[in-house]
Amino acid sequence: MFDRPLICLAGPTASGKSALSQLLAQNLPIEIINVDSATIYRGMDIGTAKPTAAERKSVSHHLLDILDPGQSYSAAQFRHDALGCAADILKRGKLPLLVGGTMLYFKVLRDGIDDLPGADPQLRAQIAEQARQQGWPALHAQLALVDPPTAQRLAPNDSQRIGRALEIFRTSGQPMSSLIGHKTLKPVATQLISLEPDSREQLHARIETRFDQMLASGLVDEVKHLYERDDLHPELPSIRCVGYRQIWDYLDNKCSLAQAREQGIAATRQLAKRQLTWLRSMPDRHTINCLDSKASEQVLALATQLIQTAKVQRSD
Repeated sequence: MFDRPLICLAGPTASGKSALSQLLAQNLPIEIINVDSATIYRGMDIGTAKPTAAERKSVSHHLLDILDPGQSYSAAQFRHDALGCAADILKRGKLPLLVGGTMLYFKVLRDGIDDLPGADPQLRAQIAEQARQQGWPALHAQLALVDPPTAQRLAPNDSQRIGRALEIFRTSGQPMSSLIGHKTLKPVATQLISLEPDSREQLHARIETRFDQMLASGLVDEVKHLYERDDLHPELPSIRCVGYRQIWDYLDNKCSLAQAREQGIAATRQLAKRQLTWLRSMPDRHTINCLDSKASEQVLALATQLIQTAKVQRSD
């Protein structure tokens, strides 16, 4: 599809991806494609640590603010949109840099996509309604009856993946586990720069500091604007985003603000753990300790090297 690998910068939340991508943009002819399932939503700026207006002015960002929070977005849609953006950037003589922490999005680029049924909004809404009435553990038990391998690898409250697996079964009549491995969209060559901290405690401290900064910057008011809309509810992907769900519960009188803060920090730490697990499963990644005092110089040197190598391979 492309005559050179796509350069990717990935890392857990609070690993410094935004600052490092800005540094790269100041030194290399790049445009940024955001690989993030939260920054795609309009009106969700503070809790997603979205690039500032000044940052967007200094370098072009793509796939930001493309959806209303009431809408859903699939990994397949991301792949289509990201590759379209990458092609356009290359046509303009620039280089695309894919930056973010949604590891599933990186995976569908690197590994391709299995031949699974497309989304069915009506069926998805029915499953969500069942979950509201019965709870996700009950639907997880239903999934275990029709697709034991998939249910076994999912937690009982993994609402998004349980819902998708049930949707696939009810649409096709086949368990998702039997459809995995039949690629319809092929892998894309990538070079992945992976930001991985050497201290979990330091990353946790960063996460706590950043969450408090979001609260001080108006996160509660931001979520309140969403909460006051009649068409939004906690089962939507946008409201399930870390930080938003916890503040939503506070506004719903399910907890105090202090409890929402603690739960938000804990959920963010769990997200970072999952992100690192994904990254460490990718053996061909280029790893940089994001807590190192020289991380900026290392990322810049590595990105420059990868770009030069791609140019040589292209000329050959």
